[in-house]
Amino acid sequence: MALASRAALWRARLRSPCPAAAPRGPPAWLPMGLAACQRFYSSCDKEKIDMSTYPVESIRNFSIIAHVDHGKSTLADRLLEITGTIAKTDRNKQVLDKLQVERERGITVKAQSASLFYNHKGVNYLLNLIDTPGHVDFNYEVSRSLSACQGVILVVDANEGIQAQTVANFYLAFEAQLAIIPVINKIDLKNADPERVEKQIEKLFDIPVNECIRISAKQGTNIEKVIEKIIEKIPPPQFNTTDPLKALVFDSTFDHYRGVIANIALFGGEIQKGHKIVSAHTKKRYEVNEVGILTPNERPMHKLYAGQVGYLIAGMKEVTEAQIGDTLFLYKQPVEPLPGFKSAKPMVFAGMYPVDQTEYNNLKSALERLTLNDSSVTVHRDSSLALGAGWRLGFLGLLHMEVFNQRLEQEYNMSVILTAPTVPYKAILSSAKLIKEYGKAEITIINPAQFPDKLSVSEYLEPTVLGTIVTPHEYIGKIIVLCQDRRAVQKDMLYIDEHRVMLKYLFPLNEIVVDFYDALKSLSSGYASFDYEDAGYQAADLIKMDILLNGNPVEELATIIHSDKAYATGKFLCERLKDAIPRQLFEIAIQAAIGKKIIARETLKAYRKNVVAKCYGGDITRRMKLLKRQAEGKKLMRKIGNVEVPRDTFIRVLKRQSDK
Repeated sequence: MALASRAALWRARLRSPCPAAAPRGPPAWLPMGLAACQRFYSSCDKEKIDMSTYPVESIRNFSIIAHVDHGKSTLADRLLEITGTIAKTDRNKQVLDKLQVERERGITVKAQSASLFYNHKGVNYLLNLIDTPGHVDFNYEVSRSLSACQGVILVVDANEGIQAQTVANFYLAFEAQLAIIPVINKIDLKNADPERVEKQIEKLFDIPVNECIRISAKQGTNIEKVIEKIIEKIPPPQFNTTDPLKALVFDSTFDHYRGVIANIALFGGEIQKGHKIVSAHTKKRYEVNEVGILTPNERPMHKLYAGQVGYLIAGMKEVTEAQIGDTLFLYKQPVEPLPGFKSAKPMVFAGMYPVDQTEYNNLKSALERLTLNDSSVTVHRDSSLALGAGWRLGFLGLLHMEVFNQRLEQEYNMSVILTAPTVPYKAILSSAKLIKEYGKAEITIINPAQFPDKLSVSEYLEPTVLGTIVTPHEYIGKIIVLCQDRRAVQKDMLYIDEHRVMLKYLFPLNEIVVDFYDALKSLSSGYASFDYEDAGYQAADLIKMDILLNGNPVEELATIIHSDKAYATGKFLCERLKDAIPRQLFEIAIQAAIGKKIIARETLKAYRKNVVAKCYGGDITRRMKLLKRQAEGKKLMRKIGNVEVPRDTFIRVLKRQSDK
């Protein structure tokens, strides 16, 4: 039989529902791609676990929270190994970090869950683990994950101690009234000082020293103690299988073949294939096609019961149908919807345009697919005279923006122009005409082109954040100067121990959004950590700064800034434009203007022909006459000549400069 026909026969067998006659291993002629299919195929021989054998009393739902790079994903690997969920090999490094961008950067971007089975003192337990991101930009993922848990493991690095995000995540868990298990990781490091970290935990979080568990996730030290503590300290979920179905959607992803895969936590009742369910948010009705658990790959089950965490596929075509925080219930058995979550609030906006306008439709398709898997990104259509049609996207932070851009390049092979990030401002309108036009007195401005004139506005508002900085005490002086330079107001200062200080500042968001974190790391030799949370809006003296080329405003280069920073920003933009715009046959005046007032200027000199080259000797008036005639010609050319700003000049000026 020809190789192609054999392969076709084997594919047909793989598609059939586990036939008894199917061969038990990939034959020698099976291509490598089909070997992967065979591994999937053989997995359906495994018996489906009867989830009813795990009553609510033997279920523990917990999450791992920590500052970035404190070892959450490594601890998750060891927990998966010790419970036999994955085979123990040297290649198990951040198993739950599935995205390429996560592996390259060494950070967790998307929360991942896994169900572990463990026998403790003769009792079988079901442990549902959720590994969460540690960076402040992905705090939304953490708060969502905690809603499906009854307890958390708080991981702290034995070398670095408590950091800013450790504090933020602790209070997220504390406010949700979850059981907290403190774990001190990386005790195998040369400079580890677990005693100091235990004192920090006791002082800041009021958790006794004897409750801390010292572990090394890399070497697998004391991991059994962590599992025992999870079983003993974290309470089982207080739900009942006899209640009507009530399922919380706490995450969702999109599969091109099966539609939306919703991660659910059951707060009551049970669910199985064939059930008719209704969404409390959209009121749409669906039929359940598949339910199961994640181990960490999808594993279909017959049924899921109250207190358990798993996934559900019900023919939803768009992620917007699986609204995060939505409640699912059985058809004709309505229940009171669960409180849900606050929707993700974009903190940073940036324009995104295709490098070539012919790629517009491809980029549109890629954006739609990627935003299905990252629902926290907001998308608005936008256009620019210089850059063409595009979008204005809202992100949770600068790292979120960079990760999204990297995923576009890696997963969809799209190159884009990303403009400098801006933040959403607000204006309280005083003009009756504008209030009638917008339909409200308070408007949000995400694009400088929409900035209303000062005469029609009673007050401008800018977004603020409450920032937490944890730093060694020797860098306090430099950091305070940096914060004051960014218009920050100090709110609190606390010594965690004799070496580390926690500072709290109220920052305007636009002052920290681009390069504050880099400046902080540079000043503190990399030791300081930073975290922030939304603190609402405050009144500010905001102005719109225009860039003029020979007196004509360039819409794409307009920016909204605080009046104190206007001169420095205007001078910087003019200098950068002078370097970027090619010289013309006439002089170009590059100006930064606020209204009618010019605050900065650079002059791009014209190309000049040496008109006096032919004059050798003779009267000076001859030279003056030739130069005067040339000057008049240049003046006329400047009146009728348009400054053609090349597209790559806009890209260079608008792109966020890392060396700014």
